[in-house]
Amino acid sequence: MTQAAPRPRLIATDLDGTLLCRDGMVSERTAAALGAAEEAGLQVVFVTGRPPRWMQHLGPHIGDHGVAICSNGSVVFDVRRRVALESFPLPVAEARKVIGLLRERLPGTAFAFECPLGFAREPEYQVPMWGAEEDHPVGPAEELLTDGRVQDTYKVLAKHPDLDPDRFLGEARAAAGPLAEITRSSPISLLEISAPGVTKASTLARWCAEQGIDRSAVVAFGDMPNDLEMLAWAGTGYAVANAHPEVLAAVAQHTVSNDDDGVARVIEDLIGRRAG
Repeated sequence: MTQAAPRPRLIATDLDGTLLCRDGMVSERTAAALGAAEEAGLQVVFVTGRPPRWMQHLGPHIGDHGVAICSNGSVVFDVRRRVALESFPLPVAEARKVIGLLRERLPGTAFAFECPLGFAREPEYQVPMWGAEEDHPVGPAEELLTDGRVQDTYKVLAKHPDLDPDRFLGEARAAAGPLAEITRSSPISLLEISAPGVTKASTLARWCAEQGIDRSAVVAFGDMPNDLEMLAWAGTGYAVANAHPEVLAAVAQHTVSNDDDGVARVIEDLIGRRAG
């Protein structure tokens, strides 16, 4: 006799490209589904590549616990109190090594840093960032790491002006993979670099263990390569229809796109509250 799947206890969802619409907002249907999930006793945890400073407008949707896993697992962040509860940063010495290897193999790469106190960047790093209008350190990465303007970092960002994004990721992993976790979540040639062993999956697993929730009771959603470990770890993983081809190929369960409220539709089915 086939054993019934355990009742879901936790929804773990990526944000950009997965839960949020193309405009970066939570739709009315999705907001209602998140609220209904909490009312039904399911915990909802946002597991995102976003740094903590990008979480401000999501506070109303975070659930009673108020916690999000940010920067691809580098920070467990209390969104309402705006404080890091736990962090797993990439030490300065390791960041310096990774940057050196990427400069050697991939000339033209520019770097930026997400840190506990904000962000810093090289002058050549011109990707628009939320909060870029605020004062922040600018200078060569090696100087920022040496003079103390950047200390342990949640995430190193690496941008290349020309390379195909997937080739950029492959080359970077070949150059520095053993020293750090290197992934991507953006449609452009932008990589996200964290401490070795730190992924969305590793920190979500830690959070679930603290809550007494088995992985078999976790339903996860994602769309990009930085979600792959989480989707594989969860008892049930869903890729949204607009996901990266690698994610669509790796994940058995699919839902409709983020703009069509794909996460909300699955949640509604899970709690028996389908909305039109």
